[in-house]
Order: sequence, then structure tokens, then C-alpha cells
Amino acid sequence: MAEGQNEAIRPGHLWLEGKTLVHLREDQQRPTHMPRGPAKRTGPGFLNPAMAPARTRSLMLLADALEHHWLVKPGHDLRALDALCATGVRVRRWRNELPEAVQPRLRIAANDLDEFALNWLKRSHEDFPPRISVDHALEDDRYERPPQGEMKNGIFMMQNDARIAFMEAAYQWIDLDPFGSPVNFLDAAIQGLARVGFLEVTATDTAALTGSSASSQQRRYGAKGIVDTYAHDDAVRVLLGLVATTAARHDRVIEPVLALFDGHHVRVSVKVVRSKERASKVMERMGWRIREPEGRYHFVQHPTPEEVERGSGPLWVGPLWNNDIAGRMTEERALELCSPTEQELAEAAQLGLEWDQDDQEYAQREIRRSVRHIASAADLMSRDHLLLHIDDVPNMAGVPHAPKMEALFSAIQETGYCAARIPDIDPFFVTDAPMETVLDCMRSLVQPG
Repeated sequence: MAEGQNEAIRPGHLWLEGKTLVHLREDQQRPTHMPRGPAKRTGPGFLNPAMAPARTRSLMLLADALEHHWLVKPGHDLRALDALCATGVRVRRWRNELPEAVQPRLRIAANDLDEFALNWLKRSHEDFPPRISVDHALEDDRYERPPQGEMKNGIFMMQNDARIAFMEAAYQWIDLDPFGSPVNFLDAAIQGLARVGFLEVTATDTAALTGSSASSQQRRYGAKGIVDTYAHDDAVRVLLGLVATTAARHDRVIEPVLALFDGHHVRVSVKVVRSKERASKVMERMGWRIREPEGRYHFVQHPTPEEVERGSGPLWVGPLWNNDIAGRMTEERALELCSPTEQELAEAAQLGLEWDQDDQEYAQREIRRSVRHIASAADLMSRDHLLLHIDDVPNMAGVPHAPKMEALFSAIQETGYCAARIPDIDPFFVTDAPMETVLDCMRSLVQPG
């Protein structure tokens, strides 16, 4: 990386994401806290602030895997690759914010084809090194040929097409976050995983995934959608279905850990295990969501032609989360990992960060929002459930308005069932109660008009 190119990234200003200082380009405005959608992309070196919650959840999942040993055995290293790292905010947060005890076991590789972005990563990582010094030597025995790149402060940086980077080593953790659809990279990403691995996939082409762009949905995902209350949940399940069937072609099976529609993108996180026998049964978890009168729905594996007309699919119809792992993703844990201490803020101020009390309060609110409702909904989202929008239920129940969500949950729980809100901008909730029980509970709280 030429010195002149390093000089070119000096102008700009500082931002704090989690505990990690981010050097923004001079022409990128200071981000707003809690952004709800995509920012305008201004070229290489661009930071999308709307992806900060996804990066926070990625960090939490990685910490959980290392601390609870559900991906690699105790004492073994975990090799993680951010295949389209751009300016490397995610990998820098991994190296800077994960607990000190697990850092020596984490080997990080960052790859991007854009030289400007990699230079930006290199310079930022040099100017603002991680709190904990981890400087792994290159694992020469794991490569057929010495990879082209360099190790800086515990991050190995490569400049490759992502599909080539996947083949450099058998990674236990791969993050695939392209601009748009991940379709072109999925096969190579799954082939780049170890026998037991973890894959995180982001898709920002939500018009295709929800069915708003029917031709794109059919062309990229081989699916048909309906744009209604369930479009976001359909989008998550369509992407999971694509990952599952792609994995099956390579004799692998997926186990969803966390899958969300978050504002302007879909993000699915799955454990991937090599198993011909289980991969052969992938279609048992694929099906269609069929709409019924009054906003109800049910899943079927093999729809009739008439059902196809009022259905969306094919899509994943199995569980969306892992109860144990998602159940540990609490707001308290997020703040513990990602909220800077007073000392860390003071050190950042000495490096030029302008950050006041309002900034800190907003930042903590954003960290909390990153995982809000996840832990409480983890049990229901890991098994069969009924998904409902609170504003749709009054019409089904014949009442004039909805009660407070907490009151409805209490009424449902008194009947022996469970209910919880899920993370979404809209007020969705899940329950294991039959629909008629939910409607009876609503009628008991709101008298018919």
C-alpha cells in the first residue's frame, strides 16, 4: 500500500461506534444516532451508520461463540473472515471490543477488492490500535500458497475478489455483507467454511426479498412474494431458504441462530454443519405461507395452484432463532461489551473525538436498540409460533382498538401460553397461543364497539 495513498485518507473527522474510533471521510456528514435506513453512498471509504446495530450483534454472537464453545472446542482458535470488509469497521470492532480473555483465540482476516477502502482500514487501525495487543503470526500451514496481504495489529488484510478470499483457508466464521444481493457469493462462502462453521449474510435488496420487485425476486431468489403485513418476515424466510438450499447442494445443513429484518436490510446468522443425511432433508423445512381470510395465514409444504395465488414462497418454514444463544443477547450484555468507559472516552477525546453527554446517551440508546426484544422473544422464535401485528388483531377480534401490548401479553400468559414482542420497527409480536385464544384475550381487554 503506497504511502501516498495513506496520506490521502488523513482529512476527515472522528466518530465512535461502540468503543471503536472510526475515521470518516471529510465529505461524509457526521452520522445521526439511531438511523432508520440506508444513507447515501458517496464512494469508497463510506461508513453506513444504519448497519451499526448489525455490527453490534455480530460482535455479540462472536463473543458468545468463543465464551460458550458452540463453534470450536475450548482452547482452539477461531478463524473469522469479513469477506467484503470495506473500511473494516466490523473487524476493528471485533478486535477492539471482544473480551480480553478470548482475543488470543480469534484470528481475523479482512478482505476487500477496493484498494482505497483497504488503505483506509490500514491507516485507521494504525492510528487507533485495539486496546488489547494481539499479533498472530500467519498460519502458513493452512494455506496452499502464501496469501498476499499483511498482518497489522492482529488483523490480516487481503485484497482479493471475495470468492477467491473464501478459498484461502477453512474459516469457522464468515461474514458476507455485499452492497445489494448476496446471491453471487453464497456458493463460494459456504465452500469456504470449515466442517462446522458460522455464516452471517446481509441482503439490502429488500424490494426483491419482500416481493415489491417481483421480477427481481423470481430471478435472484426463485420466489414469489406478497407485499402485506408479513412481507418482512417473508423476506427473512426467503433469504434463509436460499442459504439452506445452497448449503444443501454442498452437503451441508443450516441451523438458524438469529434472523432479522432491520430497517433497510435482512441479516441472517446460521450455523452450517457438514452432513449429507441432514442436507438431503432440507426440503422438509421449505414451504409456502398461505394467506387466509381476515389476515390469517398458515404454512404448507406443497401448495395447490389456488394456494399459490394467495401465497408467498418457497421460503424457510422452520425456526428462525436459537433459544440459548439469542436468549443471552440482552441489553445489559450489549452495553457491557460495546459501551465505552469514562477513561476510554477521555482517551478518545485526546485523539480528537468530539463527544458530549448527549452523544453518549444517544449511543447507549442505540446499543440497547440493537438487541431490544431479542432475549425475551428467543424461546418463541426458536420454535413454531404465530406472528401478528398488533394493529391487525382488533379487526379480527371485532373490537375498536388494540389494548396495550403488555396487557395483551399478560392475558395470554394467564391462559397458559407465551407471548413476546419481536425486534421490528412495526409492533409485531409472537405467541404459541391459538389464534382464537389471542382474539378472546383481546375481547376480554377491549369491549366490542
